[in-house]
Amino acid sequence: MKTPAKLGLLSSLYLSQGLPFGFFTQALPVLLRHQGLSLPAIGLTHLLALPWALKFLWAPLMDRHGSARWGRRRGYILPLQLLAAGLLLSLALPEGTVDTRWLMAAVLGVNLLAATQDVATDGLAVHLLSPSERGWGNGIQVAAYRVGMILGGGVMLAIFDQTGWRVTFLALGATLLLATLPIALHREQPSPAPGHQSLGLAWWWQQPGAAAWLALLVAYKAGEALATGMLRTFLVDQGMTLTDIAWMLGGVGFTAGLVGALIGGSLVVRMGRRHALRVFGVIQAGAVLLYAVVASGQASRAWLTLACGVEHVASGMATATLFTAMMDRCRPDHAATDYTVQASLVVLATGAAAALSGFSAQALGYTGHFVLSALLCVAGVLCVSPALSSRWAPHPDLPEVSP
Repeated sequence: MKTPAKLGLLSSLYLSQGLPFGFFTQALPVLLRHQGLSLPAIGLTHLLALPWALKFLWAPLMDRHGSARWGRRRGYILPLQLLAAGLLLSLALPEGTVDTRWLMAAVLGVNLLAATQDVATDGLAVHLLSPSERGWGNGIQVAAYRVGMILGGGVMLAIFDQTGWRVTFLALGATLLLATLPIALHREQPSPAPGHQSLGLAWWWQQPGAAAWLALLVAYKAGEALATGMLRTFLVDQGMTLTDIAWMLGGVGFTAGLVGALIGGSLVVRMGRRHALRVFGVIQAGAVLLYAVVASGQASRAWLTLACGVEHVASGMATATLFTAMMDRCRPDHAATDYTVQASLVVLATGAAAALSGFSAQALGYTGHFVLSALLCVAGVLCVSPALSSRWAPHPDLPEVSP
């Protein structure tokens, strides 16, 4: 399979994950804030993303068992995306406003389906991409995911502002169905299932230097997640309308996030994993600190736009680099399990940070909250050297890893 075809297929799959998650993380907090919910209550809704942190529990089963007819990984991805689309479309059935309890249950269900799809998609990505393709592959992955988040968050928020719940969920479900076409047309090459004895998590935990690598996974994106957990409510409290927020996230966020992911993906092989993680981590910390500068004064539209753009570029670069380094640590025949264990730790850390963000913002104010978030970003940067200095970690300047 040629590289452009690989990247196109993976783009559609990661966009499919970003669509519902973008609505959940970007649009929903804004809507709940407009309904008068407190900052702690909005922050706690991030706990509905728990399946993303727990997916490592069923990843070994998915690695071992798969459909010979439909494809070892495609056999999971295709039905899961169709179920997620159906669940989103079902939210368009009630007249008027969707019941909050049913909405939260549906969000949890879609997160469970999307997280499980992600296990199979990550395994497919590691299988398809050669080491030399991983930088660009992860740049495309992050970019496509961000495009999905912007469509599901910013664009859907603008649609909601004009049309209400029904059209919003019809558009969300239909877009997800459209993004399912590439995997429906894909024919996965058969691959043998790995041996049972090596599918447990014990192999991964017992590698030399695992503790330092775990610390990096936990800390590297947690500070940014703490900051952005209250970004939407911050924009609401600055007096921005739903359409204004949708334009900022959909226009500025889309463009900046896409550029950042592609820059990070293209430079990570050239710079080396270690150096790229350090440089992009520092830029990420500075971008979060810019939010604190904006919050400390009279925030103009221009400053808000600048801060949003810089943060999305920085986040895209840092995320693409981290994902590339994570992929290096995967055994090809156990890719779904190995990558998922690492991704689950990242999601668990960022989800916990986002869930606590409301308490931090309420206690410290927005300025203090963003300063604290920037300091946590710096802590993540300090974890880079120990994580990539152990003999288990690959040489930071080599693109290929021998497990």
